[in-house]
Amino acid sequence: MKFYVLTLIALMLIGTACAPEATSTALPQVEAATVTEEIIHTATATAVPATPTLPPPTETFTPIPTETPTQIAYVDSLKAAVTADKLVCRYGPGKNYLYLFGYVSGARLKLIGKAHGNNWVLVENEPQRCWVNAEFLSVEGDLNTLKPMYPDGYTIPVSPYYGGTTVLTAVRKGAEVTVTWTEVLVSPGKYEDENMFPYIVEIWTCIDGEIVFDTLGSTVPFITFTDVGGCAEPSHGRVYVQEKHGYGGPAEIPWP
Repeated sequence: MKFYVLTLIALMLIGTACAPEATSTALPQVEAATVTEEIIHTATATAVPATPTLPPPTETFTPIPTETPTQIAYVDSLKAAVTADKLVCRYGPGKNYLYLFGYVSGARLKLIGKAHGNNWVLVENEPQRCWVNAEFLSVEGDLNTLKPMYPDGYTIPVSPYYGGTTVLTAVRKGAEVTVTWTEVLVSPGKYEDENMFPYIVEIWTCIDGEIVFDTLGSTVPFITFTDVGGCAEPSHGRVYVQEKHGYGGPAEIPWP
């Protein structure tokens, strides 16, 4: 038994002496340093500086160009010829003014102005200028180049016998305007003819976005007409008393 134990111990010593030397698995010191450097480098790289907050862009006002009204180069006069068989020349720019005289077809005219808002033009005729409807003319040139002469620039004859009236009321109901005034009785001997109106109402009303000039005649001291409204230029009007020698007034209408 003792021999067996000794033999076993001897074998163990021999095995230990013959075994190869064990290799250390510890990581080299340089690798540990490398890992540490990478960790530090990575942590530094992720520290992104804060991006400054920019203020919201402010709106820049850009002015919208406005349309400049086209300036018309007015002329002193235009030549024209009468195309109707007979064309009446009147004291004012409308069919209800007093009659001065008539032109025959082919008559040559010198036009020196126009009314604002209708197609009547002023004829140079001495000693009394008068108005005709341009619809019955053949005109050499553009009527738009004639200078506006009514209501500014021309005065209708003043009556030596009658003064003006007084507007009493001007009432609007929708697009309808009714005007009343003080009655003025014109003597029958002061009528031009049986068709003459003793009252002439001049109105500049807004129709389809444009100011339209019209001259209305009345035999009674009131009248109703249409004014749609909405034009850039205000509507307006006035009332005259008419007799064969001229006109009394005007009485301005307080526009409703």
